[in-house]
Amino acid sequence: MPRSTASAAAAGDGESALPALRPRAAVSGRGGAPAHLAPTGDPLLAAKFSVPSVPRKAIRRQRLLDRLTEGTAGPLTLITGPAGAGKTTLAASWARGGSAPGPVAWLTAEQDDRAPGVFWAYVLEALNHHQVVLPDEVGQPGSADRVDHSLLARLASALAQLRRPVVLVIDGLEHVPVRAVTSGLDFVLNHAGPQLRLVLVSRVDPLLPLHRYRADGRIREIRGPDLAFTRQEAARLLRGHGLGGHEESVDALLARTEGWAAGLRLCALEMQRADDPAEFARSFAASQSALADYLLTEVFAAQPAATQELLMRGSILDRVHPDLANVLTEREDAEWILAELTRAHLFVEPIDSTPWCRYQPLFSEVLRMHLRHHRPGLEPRLRRRAATWLADTGRLAEGMEQAAAAADWEWACTRMVGRLEIGHLLTGPEAARLERVFSAMPGDLPGAAPALVAAACALARYDTAGCRARLDRAEDALRKPGARPAPEARLAAALLRLLAGAPAQGGDDVCGTAESVARRTRELAERLPRPLVEAHQEIEALRRYGLACGLQLGGRPDEAMAAFDHAVEGCTAEVTRTVRQGSLGRLALMESERGELSRAEKHALLALELIGDRSVPPTPWSGISHLALAAVALERGELRAARRRLDLAAASPDAGHDPVTDAEIAVVRSRLELAHGRWQAALAALKGDTDAGPLAPGPAQRLAVARSAAQLARGDPESAIAALAESGGGGAAHTLALVQARLAAGDLDRALGLLVSLDRRPDAGTAEQIRVLLLRSRAAALAQDTDAACRLLHDALATARPERARRPFTEAGAWVWHLLAQRPELATGHAWLLDRPARVNGTSRTDGGRPSTPVMVETLTDREREVLRHGAELLSTEEIAEAMYLSVNTVKTHLRSIYRKLTVSRRADAVRRARELHLL
Repeated sequence: MPRSTASAAAAGDGESALPALRPRAAVSGRGGAPAHLAPTGDPLLAAKFSVPSVPRKAIRRQRLLDRLTEGTAGPLTLITGPAGAGKTTLAASWARGGSAPGPVAWLTAEQDDRAPGVFWAYVLEALNHHQVVLPDEVGQPGSADRVDHSLLARLASALAQLRRPVVLVIDGLEHVPVRAVTSGLDFVLNHAGPQLRLVLVSRVDPLLPLHRYRADGRIREIRGPDLAFTRQEAARLLRGHGLGGHEESVDALLARTEGWAAGLRLCALEMQRADDPAEFARSFAASQSALADYLLTEVFAAQPAATQELLMRGSILDRVHPDLANVLTEREDAEWILAELTRAHLFVEPIDSTPWCRYQPLFSEVLRMHLRHHRPGLEPRLRRRAATWLADTGRLAEGMEQAAAAADWEWACTRMVGRLEIGHLLTGPEAARLERVFSAMPGDLPGAAPALVAAACALARYDTAGCRARLDRAEDALRKPGARPAPEARLAAALLRLLAGAPAQGGDDVCGTAESVARRTRELAERLPRPLVEAHQEIEALRRYGLACGLQLGGRPDEAMAAFDHAVEGCTAEVTRTVRQGSLGRLALMESERGELSRAEKHALLALELIGDRSVPPTPWSGISHLALAAVALERGELRAARRRLDLAAASPDAGHDPVTDAEIAVVRSRLELAHGRWQAALAALKGDTDAGPLAPGPAQRLAVARSAAQLARGDPESAIAALAESGGGGAAHTLALVQARLAAGDLDRALGLLVSLDRRPDAGTAEQIRVLLLRSRAAALAQDTDAACRLLHDALATARPERARRPFTEAGAWVWHLLAQRPELATGHAWLLDRPARVNGTSRTDGGRPSTPVMVETLTDREREVLRHGAELLSTEEIAEAMYLSVNTVKTHLRSIYRKLTVSRRADAVRRARELHLL
């Protein structure tokens, strides 16, 4: 169509600043081609100048329209993305929306427009078609193969003199990958000034110096991720297709399509036809969907044969490396092909500036379907090749996933055992992923290797009984007549046996078995090639950890601590991180038991740092570190912090499966209840473990000591002594608890006799030292030797002060506070003991100074208070029993408990002390 001033006047928005020219039979300055013809003599197709219509059900995406409006305030806007991403729809919606700063000239480029002369002829005609009047002097290309530079200069000059900006939208620029064309666009854009706003729509980045535009801030980009539908937009799309009642399907569709516009729209159409739209959204198969036709015809079929082959074979992978693609295709050009695919946004994108690429999930699914249909039987062979390459290059979990997808469990298990990789199921960044892979393995596979791998999976889930059962099966296979088990298999069996532990039958059995199996594991490792063993540091780390756990379970805490320390020292590699975390947590727990609270806190926090490191995928982490911190907080009298940490430990995966963890959770919970004066709840917290069957010596001793403390709080020293006797004895903590119970029972001589064995023990921990001094102070107080009692109490406080250990004093009884009240200088020197709120008969004490009157920390129960009130009324024991509907013996039991808590021996003294404490 010839340009004219009349058409410009009619348009009113593309008027030229140059003098109006008379109508012309548009003749090129180079060859005389009519304006409505290309330099080739072919007609210029008017359809290419029409702004595409917007589908009736298209979703108005205001966030992108606003970005496009913002972009056209500058010289260049680039919209790129894969086929069907909604690029053209977005640009057309915007062009029709009236937000442009001036007239919008539209050109749809095609393959036939590659010749520079043809392309520029279409550009000039697009401007003319949309009423942008340019002077005749601009001219027309006279040759299809080239465009004279002067024509581009005249065009830029004419555009620069327009009164209003013009927006030129070129859609499909990927069809014109010609350097001469894009360099001409760059020249015109740079010399037309602010009057030309260029919008380029393309599947690939145009051959423009984009880096320069970005550096100058002269470009706005809308890329594939920006074009992806948000959840709200996807929900609106479903509603637009009459599927408003199925918005719960949005997440499933987004996960499958990753927000790809065409995919979502085709899914919506399929859902409209489905009998159960929601079920279709959850589980539709690509082979039954129009999506497959779209992707195969629009994307796959348009590629060269070599590219199609790579796409099909690579579709079995979640991510593709050029070297792996070469293995699958048996070619050597994968790097170039993948680079072209990613540059063209053909549903293949690079991963974080690495050589790796990933397919869009739906595209990958369609390609796999195509592979299975056209190359039956090839997929399993490809997966086996991929599994070998991935495992050999250090991507063990990915390799095992490929083997599992091919159902090649024999190869996978033989590899895990034969290459000493079975430890990766228990520690390291891939442990959880590997466990998920092999948990899908059939349970009836023959042979030792599958049984060993299954045993490791059970152990990773804290299922020690299941681990032992599978180990029995594996060892039967290894001992079969004629079997010649490889040393790697025997080593795996021994290591798993060590980590699974032996059923509790006694201290010597548990510890002796652990030591024996640990020695055998080391001997088997020494028979293997040294490079193989050194390449798998996790084997030795797990061996040390298993030995330490066995010693802890068997009730030999000092040796267990040394073993855990040794295990931590051996955990230097990334793959041993889980072992390091567990070893630090268990070491911290045992240090808290010894009263080494600062060290325990440090080690527990280090263990939690390993769990919280986001570079490590989630694993079945142990709650032992939170449990150690709960014990530390409890020892320091920080009851709220202890409760919070205890709740975290109880919610951890190993809670309910590990005897040490379960016993310590019960102990800490019981002690917390005692700190609040609730002896019934303290006993109830320990009861569940008595019903769990035989316990190993370590947990049994810990629970017995805690049960004894609860019985003492109840006022029943005989039951406390009996609880300790049931555990079989052993260990300083057990002896100290027995001394305390003997003192409470008034058996001073036997208590002192027991203490002799603990005096000046060279390996005594801080907690033991504090309690020995406290018990001797208590014994001196009972013997009326106040000076000795105060001296020993001072020594206990001095020992406890560096660790701020308060619980030994608050649980010792009211006699501690009675002594502090008698010796103000002693209380003043140890004000740290109450520098945090403490519980005094159920109310908070916050003064932090020395007590002016005896202070009772152990709370009286409601029934004890009632007995005390009746005693203050001078009622006899029989009268109190009658008034409270109790037996006389029960009243006497309450009175003994009251006397103990108030540190008195007579009823009159108890009433006086209660009044001092405002209990009456």
